[in-house]
Amino acid sequence: MHDFLHKLPQFIGNHVALAALFAILLAGLIVVQVSLLFGKVKELTPGGLTHLINRDNPLLIDLSAIADYEKMHVPGARHVLMSQFDPEHKDLAKAKELPVVVMDKDGRGNSAKAAQRLVKAGFLKVYTLGGGVLSWHAAQLPVAKGKQ
Repeated sequence: MHDFLHKLPQFIGNHVALAALFAILLAGLIVVQVSLLFGKVKELTPGGLTHLINRDNPLLIDLSAIADYEKMHVPGARHVLMSQFDPEHKDLAKAKELPVVVMDKDGRGNSAKAAQRLVKAGFLKVYTLGGGVLSWHAAQLPVAKGKQ
């Protein structure tokens, strides 16, 4: 270990761009993790969502494309197109006190944007499903098919 620390300044001096890139990536990773830890939107695993469903009966919103939703979705999830997603809608506004879980096909789509919009609209318990419906299916949890 002592040898490593002794040679580290020489390595950094010889590879300034590489060391700078490493520092930038490390800082970015820290910022993302801190924002996840202290952010108002929490990411759930499929097991965490199962626990939340059993405990609190949350409102489940699926923002997947309609074809993906009809192939498979979490049982009880309501399909909403992102273009029609409105946190101020009268039906959704009634659920401000309920836990709301927003999901999409793979967790990389519109769920994070929709969750942030819910937080800005005053929703208190907002979650996303990490990995989306695909992670739910990969965890071998039951899926529903069709329009509802």
